[in-house]
Amino acid sequence: MIPFISTAHAADAAATAPAMPFGGEFVNYAILIFFFGVFYLMIWRPQAKRAKEHRNLISALTKGDEVVVAGGMLGRIADMDEQYITLKISEGTNVRFQRQAVTQVLPKGTIKGL
Repeated sequence: MIPFISTAHAADAAATAPAMPFGGEFVNYAILIFFFGVFYLMIWRPQAKRAKEHRNLISALTKGDEVVVAGGMLGRIADMDEQYITLKISEGTNVRFQRQAVTQVLPKGTIKGL
């Protein structure tokens, strides 16, 4: 035996276990369900709503729309296919982007006013 350390002996578990108030395991499951509910309401649901709005924005794009892409570049859609759009950012300058890069559709005439 190591000196200065006393040996601990296990006691009868049934005799020393405290009684769980309010049903014990039910409380543990209720807390777990509560935290999943909070996670759903505060994180998953708003993120799913934003993703749905972005899908609707991407599907509603048409030729001639003025848009802002993820890098902050403004342009008018000159051409588009299923995966890519071509933005006319100035006279004679066209740039190709993925459709998913579009973050916002601007009102008509916004680029002209800049």
